[in-house]
Amino acid sequence: MRVSCFLSAQFDPSASATEGIDGVLAQAVAAEAAGFHAVYLGHHFLARSAFVQPVPLAGFLAHATGRVRIGFGVLLAPLLNPVALAEDLASLDVLSGGRLTVGVGAGYRRRETTAFGVAWEDRLRRLREYVPMLRSLWNGETIDIAGSWGEVPGAHLALRPAQAGGPPLWIGAFAEPAVRRAARLDAPWLIGPKGDDDELARLLAVYRAELTERGFPLEREYPMSREAYLGDSYPAAVAAVRPHLRRQYAGYKSWDDAQSLDLDRYLAEDCLVGSADDIVAKLRRWETELGITEVSLRHQFVGAGQDEAMEQLARFGAEVIPRVSTPATAPEALR
Repeated sequence: MRVSCFLSAQFDPSASATEGIDGVLAQAVAAEAAGFHAVYLGHHFLARSAFVQPVPLAGFLAHATGRVRIGFGVLLAPLLNPVALAEDLASLDVLSGGRLTVGVGAGYRRRETTAFGVAWEDRLRRLREYVPMLRSLWNGETIDIAGSWGEVPGAHLALRPAQAGGPPLWIGAFAEPAVRRAARLDAPWLIGPKGDDDELARLLAVYRAELTERGFPLEREYPMSREAYLGDSYPAAVAAVRPHLRRQYAGYKSWDDAQSLDLDRYLAEDCLVGSADDIVAKLRRWETELGITEVSLRHQFVGAGQDEAMEQLARFGAEVIPRVSTPATAPEALR
């Protein structure tokens, strides 16, 4: 089981963004030192917070680190031109020495699609079309491409990514149709930070059935993102993180599920919260029963300080990562 972390590069507009980025950089360096597999960045436009855009930030973090992978969880690809996207991401892969992982998603805020002149329904079609386009361009193919974004006869990239075939492409999804879409595109499904074990098992069965029906291999990455907090006990961890999560999800005005969230149930069932023993047991269960290969954890929330985030990274590195770094035995059906 690989353990990664999600970096929150969004700040109070009244605070210093420069100091905030210094904090994000310190977290990335600390995550690398603590043994985390990767660091991931989110993506929004026109946010209420001072949101540092992930593509330039990824290049900044790549320069400051040497081993840890750097990725997006997720990049709002349909809002961007696919040719620019292909070239930017190929450039990032070169700059990072082949450490880039690209999670993409359709997005859930109409304000963003409207700002970029993308019809709400078109964002899904673009996502379906972009994945094979990116793969072809990164593979060095010359292709004729056209869409609502523009037209390029004979598109070809002279700049090739450092990773053969380009960086791994994951697709973030919550609902069943989106999970099926990820499978149809032969892309790993990046599981979002909601869903208890029963719901995840149901959707993973849907995803795997769709893969099998289309002749795609089941052996692949199964990444998942979760909210996390490590304390001396489950009650202590809940008491520490609950106010942060309440603030965090109250800010997701455009995400309907967040507005009806049962926070106590969410903490107990969906999140990775508790003592080191609690957390290791849950990670092992996700690995053996669901086949999860990587979990990306958010350690810093709206209103939480840098010292607390750094302490969480250090504690996970010392108390959790060494205990899950060797593989558990998965059921035959998941192999």
